[in-house]
Amino acid sequence: MPRDATSRFKGMNGEVLHHFLFVSSFTEYTVVDVAHVVKISSKISVDKACLLSCGVSTESLGAAWKGVDIEYGSTVNIIGLGAVGLVVAKGARLRGASKIIGVDLNPENFEIGKKFGVTDFINPSTYGEKNVNEASGQSISNRLITQTRIN
Repeated sequence: MPRDATSRFKGMNGEVLHHFLFVSSFTEYTVVDVAHVVKISSKISVDKACLLSCGVSTESLGAAWKGVDIEYGSTVNIIGLGAVGLVVAKGARLRGASKIIGVDLNPENFEIGKKFGVTDFINPSTYGEKNVNEASGQSISNRLITQTRIN
């Protein structure tokens, strides 16, 4: 959708077609407004460059930096250490968070998380079928509260 709120797209029968968030990101080919175009170096492969789109810049690093405005010395809890969660951790580290807690079901993500600044890890699956209090003496929420307590 151009800045004038019209549409550049027409269906086979001439009907106006609108697209999602002005960019048609779920299409193979599209026409975008110049405000949504960024030139990238030819040295960056396309499969890597796609990771630098909104998933990294706005939803994770941007959220840590601007949206939440993580303060120096704060404690951060990140649920899920996939691509977005890891970059949130990186943003939290860059903002000076002193403790970054990663919660994830996949223990392999803990080693990767360390590289992005995660300092502590919780794997909810280690509690099994038992009541969480029976397994560890405290619930996951209480453990998070304990870990995030400022001394």
